[in-house]
Amino acid sequence: MIITIPLVISFIITFILVWLFVKTIGNKKWLSFIIAVILTPVAYFYLLYPMVNIFSSYHHEKYFNAEDWEEYPAQRFEMMGDILQDSTLIGRPKSKIKTLLGEAEWYGWDDSIKANSEDKWNYNLGFKPGAFTKDQECLEFVFKNDTLQSIRNYQLEQKFE
Repeated sequence: MIITIPLVISFIITFILVWLFVKTIGNKKWLSFIIAVILTPVAYFYLLYPMVNIFSSYHHEKYFNAEDWEEYPAQRFEMMGDILQDSTLIGRPKSKIKTLLGEAEWYGWDDSIKANSEDKWNYNLGFKPGAFTKDQECLEFVFKNDTLQSIRNYQLEQKFE
């Protein structure tokens, strides 16, 4: 575990809350302090930390890896940041993108031709973890003259019935 300032602050807040709760049981300060020290990690890792993970939209990020992209399609959103920030894919031909990412899952709509265009490749990235996440992350790769011009991130609202 990496000790950071937010971790230390949240531990201190958890300790204070646990100590105030335990102090209501009895007036022995030293006993309340010892019990609070013992219960603070339990309260943090079993109460506070899971609640923060459920209600926040934070997710792990990792570098793009073609094998992981192919093998774990539900975790592609973890590589989204690296793909969007890394400009090494821009300017590459369709064949190279196809070998890295695989066949496009669907083609994007082009208003100029009023049809799906083979120059707009879309990939589903899955859902970000969280309690209130209902949007599916997607990436659109736009090609011009057989080379990648831009990458766009967008969300599709998923309707559950």
